[in-house]
Amino acid sequence: MQAVLSCGLARAGNHVNKKSQSGNMLPLSILDLAPVSEGASPAIALQNARDLAQHAERWGYRRYWVAEHHNMVGIASAATSVVIGFIAANTSTIRVGAGGIMLPNHSPLLIAEQFGTLETLYPKRIDLGLGRAPGTDRQTMHALRVDPAASERFPQDVLELQALLGPLQPGQTIQAVPGTDTNVPLWILGSSLFGAQLAAMLGLPYAFASHFAPDALMQAMDNYRANFEPSAQLQKPYAMAGVNVIAAETDAQAQYLYTSLQQRFTDMVRGARGPMKPPIDDIEAYWSQTEKIQAQRMLAYSFVGSPATLRGQLLDFMAKTGVDELMVATTTYDHAARLKSYELLAMT
Repeated sequence: MQAVLSCGLARAGNHVNKKSQSGNMLPLSILDLAPVSEGASPAIALQNARDLAQHAERWGYRRYWVAEHHNMVGIASAATSVVIGFIAANTSTIRVGAGGIMLPNHSPLLIAEQFGTLETLYPKRIDLGLGRAPGTDRQTMHALRVDPAASERFPQDVLELQALLGPLQPGQTIQAVPGTDTNVPLWILGSSLFGAQLAAMLGLPYAFASHFAPDALMQAMDNYRANFEPSAQLQKPYAMAGVNVIAAETDAQAQYLYTSLQQRFTDMVRGARGPMKPPIDDIEAYWSQTEKIQAQRMLAYSFVGSPATLRGQLLDFMAKTGVDELMVATTTYDHAARLKSYELLAMT
């Protein structure tokens, strides 16, 4: 069954704060994986997330999302709903949400209860982005007790979750408490045509993970817009794309900071996991030519440089893709550098 959501575009995908209304700021939001740097701890990573969210609220960012990943020592956001509550409790106006919850890992009822509770505690500030990937490897899926076929039920699970968050229906015997009639706005996340097609069919906002899986971005966006069907939640398509951004006072300084992310993606190619590494002077000495090609392919939508360099690049990206909003992932070894990057970006 499909719930009828009572929230319109302003709530679902086009929340604009006072600063962005001025027209001086790009439509920016933040994706934070709560990175754990070498020599630090998950506790420090979560404290840094709170600090960044508080700054982001003042700088005019639209929303602050965290993502579900498991068994990754360099990421501290595995208990995503808990982290969202922590961030929301320490901010007051910025939207906070999941980018996303990997729905095959959970029952729709459990997620409806969790996000219904968050919406009850922090009304009109919670977003729920949904993905169908497990967010981990097969061995960890087994530890999570996830059925490998669960992703095939993703469309049905989205509809069930949507209904559980919608108004109570006659004869409905199972309900989320809190959750029923909270109408938490849903987003569909994806890195392929599947998510674009589902978001279009359900009339939901769509976010594409081009910050690490860029290949199908343009085709997915075209598919989403061409097939969009209006819904009670959203009357016209609303799309967001993930991008990596490293901003610094100079292009050279930004490129130096960027080597930490380049090392992380090289390690992903190698099948290695670990905390965020400090930047290095020569990335060419770190990766092989094959690793470089694979890492750079995943990092295709990465924008690195001074504010003057970045603004034109990001405006070109938005014009090329037609996206309504950018979900910015800035991952650096040093928290102060990450804060500075987001601050500089907010001023571009």
